[in-house]
Amino acid sequence: MLTTILWDNDGVLVDTEHLYFRACREALARVEIELSEDRYVNLFLKKSEGLFSMISEHSLSTHEAEGLRRWRDARYLELLGEGITVIDGVREVLRTLHGRVQMGIVTGSRRRHFEMIHATTELLSYFDFVLAREDYGESKPDPAPYLEALRRHRLEAAECLVVEDSDRGLRAALAAGIRCAVIPQGLTRGLDFSGALRQLESIRELPDLVDELSHRDN
Repeated sequence: MLTTILWDNDGVLVDTEHLYFRACREALARVEIELSEDRYVNLFLKKSEGLFSMISEHSLSTHEAEGLRRWRDARYLELLGEGITVIDGVREVLRTLHGRVQMGIVTGSRRRHFEMIHATTELLSYFDFVLAREDYGESKPDPAPYLEALRRHRLEAAECLVVEDSDRGLRAALAAGIRCAVIPQGLTRGLDFSGALRQLESIRELPDLVDELSHRDN
């Protein structure tokens, strides 16, 4: 039966993806490389190739690439410090599901970014565990993040539900053998989510899906 929900963070719980896009775009602009929104969605949110893919196209040195990455990460941290928004409906849904199922966050965010994001959200009390980028090997769309969550917390894939907002997150969940509900948000709206158990318009639809799965599994 359904016992555990594994949540993505950025774009599902908090509206931060546009800040990361801004930090990446500003970093690349320092070396006169333009990053469009469409290119960001394709490289970062679908393929997970990211900054280094664009840097390699323009033949920057390893030293220059590392410098840009550090600048990007520092700029992102600065933007996060200016305040983030919890996605509408998240608090209500977490309160509804808290205590009914175990809940964990499996995020691609570095831990220091994750901690900055949640410094004032007051959301973490609803969760039983968190896996940040430092806790596993390959990043999404590789299944490693979700496989590590299963291994570390002695979970079976069949008893879990993943909640994601991106193509790479969906592919990571499916490759780990876990069913996945997708809630597109902002930059991920309009992507192809074939293979998702359900595509939801709002996080407020999630408790009904959890009820449906719980009854089906029983």
